[in-house]
Amino acid sequence: MNKWLVIASIALTFAVTGAQAAGNADEGKTKSAVCAGCHAADGNSGLNPLWPKIAGQHPGYIEKQLKAFKDGERTDPLMAPMALPLSEQDMADLAAYFSSQTRTTGTASADAVATGEGLYRAGNAETGVAACMACHGPAGFGIPEAGFPALAGQNAAYIEKALKDFRSGARANDMNKMMQGVVERMTDEEVAAVAQYIQGLSK
Repeated sequence: MNKWLVIASIALTFAVTGAQAAGNADEGKTKSAVCAGCHAADGNSGLNPLWPKIAGQHPGYIEKQLKAFKDGERTDPLMAPMALPLSEQDMADLAAYFSSQTRTTGTASADAVATGEGLYRAGNAETGVAACMACHGPAGFGIPEAGFPALAGQNAAYIEKALKDFRSGARANDMNKMMQGVVERMTDEEVAAVAQYIQGLSK
């Protein structure tokens, strides 16, 4: 775990944010109508648990993901065409709006809490799985300066899919392959348990 704490510290120290257009939350609310079909008007994605909650997410992270979808760095048949026509100002405005919303908290399956919390807070020393909180914080708030997203309350189904996508290489837009390095050592049972724990985590 110490190795990953060092990596996280280095990433935080040297994280460089490029010049970004200032987002306008009011403009973002107007532009968010097309997003509401999947993510809901307030960004809490109530219709399908495979669609992530983006309410309360750090604006820089939202912008990064939108740019990744637009540029093809991250692929998704639903998101790619949505992101393609967005300008940098559109992305900034949408990020400002959704980041200003309050994320709802879910409920973790009782039988997964103990295992999930153990992995989130301490990792698995035997297999070299790093603690999630090293980068995402003990309360799941993340580290916006380093580009590490807030996780608290996120849909378990989405977390589980995202982790498996990192593990398979279907998603590879993580900094220095940090997520891929963590998840490649996790079992399906560990992935499911930590996803459940995160769903019930309240920042």
